[in-house]
Amino acid sequence: MTPKSKQVQFSRRQILSLGATATSGLILSACSTTGNLPAEPAPVKPAEDPSYISMYRAMPEEDFPIPAVDLSKVDKRFYRRLVDDPTGERPGTIVVDTRNFYLYLVRPGGKAMRYGVGLGRQGFEWSGEGVIQWKQRWPKWTPPAEMIARQPELAKWSAENGGQPPGLNNPLGARALYIFQNGEDTLYRLHGTPEYWTIGKAVSSGCVRLMNQDIIDLYDRVATPTPIVVRGGTRSFV
Repeated sequence: MTPKSKQVQFSRRQILSLGATATSGLILSACSTTGNLPAEPAPVKPAEDPSYISMYRAMPEEDFPIPAVDLSKVDKRFYRRLVDDPTGERPGTIVVDTRNFYLYLVRPGGKAMRYGVGLGRQGFEWSGEGVIQWKQRWPKWTPPAEMIARQPELAKWSAENGGQPPGLNNPLGARALYIFQNGEDTLYRLHGTPEYWTIGKAVSSGCVRLMNQDIIDLYDRVATPTPIVVRGGTRSFV
């Protein structure tokens, strides 16, 4: 991390609260879209800029064809765009600003690619520094035992049952980026979602979700390992 950043460690309590890590070779994830999601909003005036319509187009070339985003249901401030970097981090760093529902990928020349995100309970619990150690196209989702205990209907997707197969209804969406710290999986994810109307909102569960088109774009830009900072704001720690 940049020298002017003060490293903030994830607490043991937070790590334990998310459950176990890997079981039988499957990466367990606390991320989920189960719970009370906000209803789809009424349509508003759609984006007129054709570049955004193209950016959030249907993607039939994917393993599981992704429909176009109805941009009338997403606040335009959460559309992907290149902005002046407000984070102060070095190029190549991902910064999640939980206060403003933004994710930045810092670029050279004082710029950053900014994405809108939705956050769940886990998304607000975490802060600090880690590394994107692993990433996966169309991942499986395996709820931890603690989540299954609260929601027994999820037992069919347990590690013993092989997890939930990839697809449009999978809580991790089209791509997932896995955050590690000190060589350990934190169970904290950046992932896709087809529920684009939840971008910019806090929902009952989940980590950090992006529209599927945006997580695909981020996935293609990010190598492993990549440093990541999660905090409630954009400026570096002091």
